[in-house]
Amino acid sequence: MSMKIAFVASRAPLAQTARAALIGRYGDAHMDDADVIVALGGDGFMLQTLHGTQHLPAPVYGMNRGTIGFLMNAYSESDLQARLEAAEEATLNPLSMTTTDSKGARHSALAINEVSLLRAGPQAAKLRITVDGRLRLDELVCDGALVATPAGSTAYNYSAHGPVLPIGSDVLALTAVAAFRPRRWRGALLRQTSQVRIDVLEVDKRPVMAEADARSFRDVVSVEIRSEPTISHSILFDPGHGLEERLISEQFS
Repeated sequence: MSMKIAFVASRAPLAQTARAALIGRYGDAHMDDADVIVALGGDGFMLQTLHGTQHLPAPVYGMNRGTIGFLMNAYSESDLQARLEAAEEATLNPLSMTTTDSKGARHSALAINEVSLLRAGPQAAKLRITVDGRLRLDELVCDGALVATPAGSTAYNYSAHGPVLPIGSDVLALTAVAAFRPRRWRGALLRQTSQVRIDVLEVDKRPVMAEADARSFRDVVSVEIRSEPTISHSILFDPGHGLEERLISEQFS
């Protein structure tokens, strides 16, 4: 029996053209009834799709019609049913972020890749870092800091010289972005169950913004970050090209 497939695509013309071609060959199920959701675009669109479909049981299989496509499979219009049947599944738990801004308002968001704090003005940020209720760094002067999941460890975290984390390692990466003091401090490895609090020092002089997978919140004074085990995302990869293999290969490229 054929799988019921729902196709979604980014706004890019290349992705829209691919969606039309695939629907012509395989039809297009409603996402609520689909056995699998096929996302066409780049990594940003894949994250958007995972967030938007987290309430649905269907896993997401991505095909690259974007730029980098680390979370995507190679694009092909042929043998899609066979590829989906043979696909390997990876389960991802997002990070939960809660921010408090300078007016006392609180905002929450989820991040599959990372939660990042970035300076929002000309001067470096000053941050205080607490892990599981224990002060670990009383002052970090930097352009920013981030907490990354294993799935997101090859994204912004890797660009900031953070470590690549194997899938299933139950570890989070806490990474500094251009640390000035302490000099050359690049971060720490934390248990997945760790709860991280980052307080912004000298808020008026050194404004900071927080992001969770590109959802931005400005003028934050504190950010609380933890893994969210009650929410999971299922993502499919072609055999031999799963997320674990990609993370290992990235370190030897």
